[in-house]
Amino acid sequence: MHYWKGLFCGILTSSTFGMIPLFTLPLLAGGMTHSSILFYRFFVAAVMLGGVLFLARKSFRVTPEELFTLGWLSLLYTGSALFLFWGYDYLPSGVATTIIFLYPVFVAVIMAVFFGEKPSGFTYCAIVLALIGVGLLSGVGSAEGIQLKGVLIEIMSALSYGLYIVGVNQSSVKHMGALKLTFYVFLFDAVTFLLFAVWKGGLQPIPSGSGQLNLVLLALVPTVLSNLSLVYAIKNIGSTFASVLGAFEPVTAMAIGVLVFSEPFTRSLAWGLALIILAVSLIILAPVLTTGWRRGKFFYITRLRGVHRNLFPYD
Repeated sequence: MHYWKGLFCGILTSSTFGMIPLFTLPLLAGGMTHSSILFYRFFVAAVMLGGVLFLARKSFRVTPEELFTLGWLSLLYTGSALFLFWGYDYLPSGVATTIIFLYPVFVAVIMAVFFGEKPSGFTYCAIVLALIGVGLLSGVGSAEGIQLKGVLIEIMSALSYGLYIVGVNQSSVKHMGALKLTFYVFLFDAVTFLLFAVWKGGLQPIPSGSGQLNLVLLALVPTVLSNLSLVYAIKNIGSTFASVLGAFEPVTAMAIGVLVFSEPFTRSLAWGLALIILAVSLIILAPVLTTGWRRGKFFYITRLRGVHRNLFPYD
């Protein structure tokens, strides 16, 4: 049950995180700076989570060690968000958001090198398929709309995000409740971007009308909802599986680019989406496939029937 809950949360995380351009690009087009948008994003998100914690009568108390850990985790998340927005200056939104999906590679390497985790062959296969799909989505082999500086910036965003995922699962806050952990990370991020905005010339006022709605939705959907589900996914299925399920992230980003911002949908994009969906399906079935491969065909079929019963108990 925990495994399927983790899978659902992992897919929800990547699907909602891929919606960042939908709410961000109109704000950038309206003249808002990166630092101002990011401050309002994390400040509003922290207020939302703080209100939930208060109404649920959850404790805000943290130890000095946990506070220190939350501080450096927030810096990693700050770096990921800042590099992502910076990359929008050099790359199409769908491509920029898609390139971030390189973070499962960083997670897998870090977990294997520093923590002794040994992903299965199916996991590695899924990573390869997903990376090929991301390459197709990003227009590898075509220079149109692609700038090397932008690609490198988004790779830095992916590295920061991968380190954040590993940090959540391997640090002293790994057993902290998801609400409290995310609240403090967002609170620290809001303070960081406030200082950054002041240093860059001052915090811009909150826009009116549709700008306010975009800021609220940016804070709620790809921030609060995405990150809460990420923490639940990490706790239930681990860092590597949670990161690989981020394959839905570029699917969402490209769908928004095509449907909302009128970006072209080519054969290359279609193949990329197909490979990413295949990679996600492989990750979902990896435990069953791995066990069945080791124990024989009968056990394999039995486990698949068990999965079917768990998913569709009334079928």
